[in-house]
Amino acid sequence: MPKTTPEQAEAIAVEALSFIAADPVLLPRFLAITGIEANGIRQAAREPGFLAGVLGFVLAHEPTLLAFAEQAGVPPASVGEALRALPTGDGRYEVST
Repeated sequence: MPKTTPEQAEAIAVEALSFIAADPVLLPRFLAITGIEANGIRQAAREPGFLAGVLGFVLAHEPTLLAFAEQAGVPPASVGEALRALPTGDGRYEVST
């Protein structure tokens, strides 16, 4: 199976963010857990690690993962693969100071 590219991982994460934003139960939970206000999502999305955080949120709750994977038409395992392909998704990336 081919490795998930960063571009593919980003596309999955953006789709996951849309999935979360469209759900009246998930969006408030995501905002509460992340501490982001609804009007701050666009700014937060520019931060390194934000998309990895979105996928981490989806992966943390199996029913959410399965619902997202079904809607996106991807195997649930591909969400974890996408997370690992993103900066800060697996701890291998370092932020330069």
